[in-house]
Amino acid sequence: MANTADISRGMILKLDGSLYSVVEFGENKTARAAAKVWAKLKGVDNNRSIEKTWNSGDNIYPVRVEKKSFQFLYKDDSGYNFMDNETFEQIAIQEQLIDAPQFLKDGQEVGVLINTETEQPMSVELPDKIVVLVTYSEPGVKGDTATRTLKAATVETGATVMVPLFVEEGELIRINTKTGEYVERVKN
Repeated sequence: MANTADISRGMILKLDGSLYSVVEFGENKTARAAAKVWAKLKGVDNNRSIEKTWNSGDNIYPVRVEKKSFQFLYKDDSGYNFMDNETFEQIAIQEQLIDAPQFLKDGQEVGVLINTETEQPMSVELPDKIVVLVTYSEPGVKGDTATRTLKAATVETGATVMVPLFVEEGELIRINTKTGEYVERVKN
């Protein structure tokens, strides 16, 4: 059991039967009233985002979570299949639990958050930035570089990313998996 003084960013809390991750938190103090602790919470097992306020010192119910390294194998009817890098056990995870499934490629290392109470996977986190191959891109118009003009490019995972005009088919680019944006061109 913990209280509001133990809240930290990234902590997983159990509220009303659902699990939430702490995105941001703070404390409001006034001269006359007792201090209040507030937190912005993002649903782990649902797609809700909520704000919650407690009196300072109230009990909270953190859930112990373990992050394990898994490798993406393939996608089929049962979901996305991953292999534990230590035990070589395979698990199937549904698409809604994956941060950015459109950027998953075969053999990619991902972090899987596992609820230690139930041993169930809660979410899959891709690395913040990944390198992918551009498989299709329209040629850029020569001389159209005065502004930061972007064009659509298809990458090896099948996702479409907006890239600068100078990026061509067959090049490696780094993209941010959280925002889906182009970061830079990668030298071979």
